[in-house]
Amino acid sequence: MGSGSIRRATGALFRGVLSASRAKPGTFTDVPTTSCASTASTDLTALAAPSATSVPTAPSATTARAARPGFRLRTAATLAVSGLVASPLLAGTAYADPKAPAPPAKMSQIGGDRLGAPGVQVAPRPGAPKLPGPDVLTARSWIVSDAESGKVLAAKNPHWRLAPASTLKMLFADTVLPKFPKDQKHTVKPADLAGMGIGSSLVGIKENLSYTVHDLWLGVFLRSGNDAVHTLSSMNGGTKTTVAQMQQRAKELNATDTHVVTPDGYDAPGQVSSAYDLSLFARAGLRNADFREYCSTASAQFPGDKGKNGKRASFGIQNTNRLLSGDFDMKPYPGIAGVKNGSTTNAGSTFTGVAQRGDRKLLVTVMHPEKREHNEGYREAAKLLDWGFAAADKVEPVGRLVGPRSEDDGRGAVGPKDKKGAQDNNQASLDSSGGAGGAWTAVGVAGGTLALLGAVAFAVHRRRPLPERVRGRRAGK
Repeated sequence: MGSGSIRRATGALFRGVLSASRAKPGTFTDVPTTSCASTASTDLTALAAPSATSVPTAPSATTARAARPGFRLRTAATLAVSGLVASPLLAGTAYADPKAPAPPAKMSQIGGDRLGAPGVQVAPRPGAPKLPGPDVLTARSWIVSDAESGKVLAAKNPHWRLAPASTLKMLFADTVLPKFPKDQKHTVKPADLAGMGIGSSLVGIKENLSYTVHDLWLGVFLRSGNDAVHTLSSMNGGTKTTVAQMQQRAKELNATDTHVVTPDGYDAPGQVSSAYDLSLFARAGLRNADFREYCSTASAQFPGDKGKNGKRASFGIQNTNRLLSGDFDMKPYPGIAGVKNGSTTNAGSTFTGVAQRGDRKLLVTVMHPEKREHNEGYREAAKLLDWGFAAADKVEPVGRLVGPRSEDDGRGAVGPKDKKGAQDNNQASLDSSGGAGGAWTAVGVAGGTLALLGAVAFAVHRRRPLPERVRGRRAGK
């Protein structure tokens, strides 16, 4: 295909690699191993619940000394060296923000009354494994659910409205992906790339060069490229039109915690979602075969510049989802099949993933871990998946992921219109064999793996030479 070869994570077939290099200063990065200085002053979590008020303190002796020019120079050098030693790229440091905001006392009850209550919600039966404690699960909000039936196994503040970062790209993809054929080509204009936030993660799209829609979606899912998002938004009628369509799609999916301001998830005043809504977006998107392909792709080739001979080069890109692609300090999660990660100043780390063991498929969403260790969001998601697979048949559901408004009013009640049809659709969403779930996740997990194995076997059999590897510039640089 035009975009080059695609590789998916399939256990030993794909090994973890070193994490990406440090991003430019800004508010946006989708590789949680990087750090960035905020250019925005608005804490979106405060829109949901006010944080503790800070009290000004008198200048300390250190502050007074810092006013001396010589001290500033020596201090800067010292901090530069210590910053390298303490970098999260080298060693994570446990940290809990003492001023972390408290969840709202009352939140949305879509999906069940318990999902609107603050704190951890779980209903274990005798013999159920113990849920990891708050020292392990430090995220402000999380939810683990059955991907097919929609039953929520456990949750913590799942309707807390928080900054979503690039996990919002799942809603963008669910909204825009069906509109353009994969082989459609688009020549990028300067206006297509306008309006991206400072420090945005990029896949490396160039003006006046053409890309297929397939290329652009690989850029969205693997590198979380805001340049790919803005190009697709331009093709879709512009950012304003795309945001309006995303908001309408969220409404149809009963995702009432979500307010869309940007299509790429970049920090913006008022832009919020929730762990519950992000799980709805993932579940909806995974019903689309193309969505499943992109979100389960671990690495691929992306078109680069034209050479002196007029031919386009290509460079490798890797998925920043560390449970899928691995990292120097963690292996890919067994059975993982996507879907999307994110990280911004206001959001912290966010992650939604789907994984399968046997016939069981689970969805997990984690938002803003308080412990700021390297890859912490992925570690907490993996802990929840481990617990969920062990506990799935040993807990009572505390709620459910609802279906679209055309099928479900969000509370399990049935509207006056087509009462029997709505009941049937609601039941289907709770049956593992139902049309609302059924085999779609299995296709995404097992089908992608089989496709890769088949492609590898075919290439070996034909002894085709490997494509020439051309080094491209790192995304976001």
